[in-house]
Parts: sequence; C-alpha cells; structure tokens
Amino acid sequence: MILKPKNGTSSNINCGLKVAIDASRNRSGGAVAHILGLITEGDPISYGIDEVHVWSHKALLEKLPNKYWLKKHNPQFLEKSIFHQIIWQAWMFKKEFVQAKCDLLLNTDAGTFSKVSPAITMSRDMLSYEKGEMERYRFSLARLRLLLLRFIQNASLRRANGVIFLTHYAAKVIQGSCGSLENVQFIPHGITEHFRQNPKCRRQAPSENEPWVLLYVSNTDLYKHQWHVVAAVELLRSRGQRLILKLVGGGTGRPHKRLLDQLEKSDPNRNFVEVIPFVPHDDIPALHASADIFIFASSCENMPNTLIEAMAAGMPIASSNRGPMPEVLQDAGLYFDPENPLSIATALENLMLDSDLRVSLAYRAEELSKEYSWRKCAEQTWSFIKKTNTMLGSNR
Repeated sequence: MILKPKNGTSSNINCGLKVAIDASRNRSGGAVAHILGLITEGDPISYGIDEVHVWSHKALLEKLPNKYWLKKHNPQFLEKSIFHQIIWQAWMFKKEFVQAKCDLLLNTDAGTFSKVSPAITMSRDMLSYEKGEMERYRFSLARLRLLLLRFIQNASLRRANGVIFLTHYAAKVIQGSCGSLENVQFIPHGITEHFRQNPKCRRQAPSENEPWVLLYVSNTDLYKHQWHVVAAVELLRSRGQRLILKLVGGGTGRPHKRLLDQLEKSDPNRNFVEVIPFVPHDDIPALHASADIFIFASSCENMPNTLIEAMAAGMPIASSNRGPMPEVLQDAGLYFDPENPLSIATALENLMLDSDLRVSLAYRAEELSKEYSWRKCAEQTWSFIKKTNTMLGSNR
C-alpha cells in the first residue's frame, strides 16, 4: 500500500511504519518528560511500527534509552539558537525526513514551522487562545509573539492529518479559533512514578508550634497570580493563622516585579514567604513531602502538569477555577478565583479548618491521578498514529 502525503511525495508502508518525531525544540521539563514517556513506556512495535526516528538536541537524546527500533538524529542546528532551530525545522527537516524514509511525522508542538506531511500535531499552548489572557501583556513584544504564535499554531493544526489535545477544555477553546478538526484524539500527559512514592494525606493539622506550609510550584508569569496568593496568605495571617508560603519557580520581567512589589507590601522581611528559584523536576517530590497544602493559582493552562503531580503525591489542593483545572481535579479540591485574594484565602482556610474534608480530598486526588500515566499516554499515542496512518491509506 502506498501512502501519498500532502507534499506530493510517497512512501511504501508494506514493511511496517517508520515514524518520525520532531522534538527539536523540546526544552521544557514537561516536553522532555513527554518524549521520555513515549519512548520508555510505549511499545510501538505492537502497533506495526518498525522504526521511530527522533530529531532533537543532544541533551534530550542522551536521556533516551537505546532501543533497536529507535533512531536518534542530532543536526548541529539544534544545538544553536532558537533561530537556527526554526531554520532547520522550516527548511532542512523535510529533506532529512525523506532521507530517513519515514512515513509519518509526530509534531510535539503546534508551534512548528515544519511543512512535512503526513503529520500528527500535538497542541500544548493555550496562552494565545484564552480569552482575556493576552490583554495582560498590553502592547508589547510578548503580545505580538502570542499573536504570531496563534497564527502559526492554527495553520499547523489545520494542515495536520491528526491532532492530539491534552484536555477536552483545550480542544474546545482552540477549535473555536482554528475551526473544527476532523481527526482528533484526547491524550493527557502522564506522571513520573517517583511523584507517587509517598502519598501524603495529613490527618492532623500541624502542632501548635508549627505553621502550615503552603506550596505553589510554577514559574512567575502574568497568568500565574503569585502576588494574589501572597496577599491571600497575608490576609489569613491577619486572622491569626500560622502560615508559611513557598513559591517555587523562576521568573523575570514584569510578572516577577509584580511579585516583588507585593512581597515588599505584604512581607518585606520575608517572615512567611520563601521564594525558591528553579528546582529540578526530580527534586519536586521532596517539596511535596515538606508541605501541607498545594496551591495552583494559574488562570490559563493546556495541561496543568504540576497540579497532577501534586494529586499523585496525595496532597490537599486549593486550585484555580479557570481553564481545564476543574476537568482535571474534578471533585478532589477546593476552588477559588485566582484573581481574588479573599477567594483564595477562603479556600485555604476551609482546608485548614476541616480535617475530614482535607483528608478526603487528598485521597480523592491521589485516586484520580492514577488516570495519568506515561504508559497509558504512550500506548494511546502509538495507537492513534497507527489509526491515522490506516485512515490515510484507506482514503488514497
């Protein structure tokens, strides 16, 4: 059977499928974990896939296991600047795809400049689609970048032969912009197993001499609202609650300045707020173990990875009521308006004052987290690739 991609080339799939993965710009922790999960936990051979070719930077490729069906590619352009990476993706990748005799491409990000076809494209970004979020960036280069990104993503999603969304919420919002897509699959990310090592469900509040430890893991950005969380904790302390807030994640620019301004107002001597810079992904479970309540205050997400990691750790959770968070956390947390410190404070106080509620929600969150595994993500992805390839073949 001959499969003719949209670019006019053809490839023979009689001898099994050869799948290409463009992970050339996968630098973030979530993007790296996704590729690792696909390769280490999946079994593409059982889906009729003979070879998997991954194009990426050296640091990611070195983390991938050596499998007889896995071929690693490291063009030198991928070790250089983002501009070099885009040039490679837009003008060089297609030639390498053809030389490797691949049949179908998995784009790991809809912000791709690649025109390789046939292709399945993943949607990861929500910021350029979420109503009201771009307005936070005013008239700036950041906002211009988001507008350009939405244009690029819409084009690549429409061009794709299949699209993977991480949540139903993201699929609904994004298709409201790019239009209805025919071949769609919902495949959420998984959770690295070391997050499940010691699920922590505190049955009792801290002792009289110990404060509550609140944890929020996220980079500082305009839609993350760390300053509102700081104001909420200040409000609770004014009511006599003993609290320490740990804000984990780096930040720069206007969002970081807004956080610093709030800290100068609420806690100038850093008596109850600890700002911790970037922490390696493997070190986050230790932070879970040291905390009593997890806070997730983002107003815009495609797939809230740090939220599901806290769920796996069995933590009581107070979460933003925006975006896909209610879809993911369901009835396993207390919700708040992330832009209202009083709303945040109320959710946190309810968790602190009600021991039975706190414990039951933590156990429920841990149970729900079992739906998120890299093995499940990998098998669903390889299955979708096989299904899409079969569909394309039958349509020729």
